[in-house]
Amino acid sequence: MFTGLVEETGKVISAVPRGGVIEFTIRAKKIMDDLKVDDSININGVCQTVVKHTRDTFTVQSVQETLRKTTLGKLRAGNEVNLERAMLPTTRMGGHFVQGHVDGTGVVKNINKQTGDWVISIELPESFMKYIIPMGSICIDGVSLTVASVDGNDFSVAIIPHTLEVTTLNKLKPGSAVNIELDMLGKYVVQMVERMGKGG
Repeated sequence: MFTGLVEETGKVISAVPRGGVIEFTIRAKKIMDDLKVDDSININGVCQTVVKHTRDTFTVQSVQETLRKTTLGKLRAGNEVNLERAMLPTTRMGGHFVQGHVDGTGVVKNINKQTGDWVISIELPESFMKYIIPMGSICIDGVSLTVASVDGNDFSVAIIPHTLEVTTLNKLKPGSAVNIELDMLGKYVVQMVERMGKGG
């Protein structure tokens, strides 16, 4: 479980295909303090398992299902990624509950660089839109954000300067694909209501 509050950005050192998976090695600083093999790590919104590490790098293996549903398969050496360790029971709960189970990808439609913040519009598959509500939570590339508005299959978020500074969201441009995790609580509520409507 994560919070969607990115701890730091890391850099992909290598992305090596190995028998149906891609093995990513990533250089980081802050999160390396207590990182161990078998720890969960959130990479651009995707929960992955650490399989090995050195003093300043760690390695994960992404399987085909992950590569199909997320943007990880597009990562190359030199790319920056958002990183967050799994939350502890003693962690102050900022952001929102994030599982690192990406529902799919969205596409950046427009970026409006306003004074003091950016407003980013993202297009989603139509099937996702029933989970998107104004002022609701959403996770974009591992970053917990609040939905500002909804219009058809698009939604927008406003991003403060600090978030732009400490995450990779400042590198987005129109046409960029982003990992989307819909609000976990919203998904449960919608499913329950739909089942009740069917008499389930």
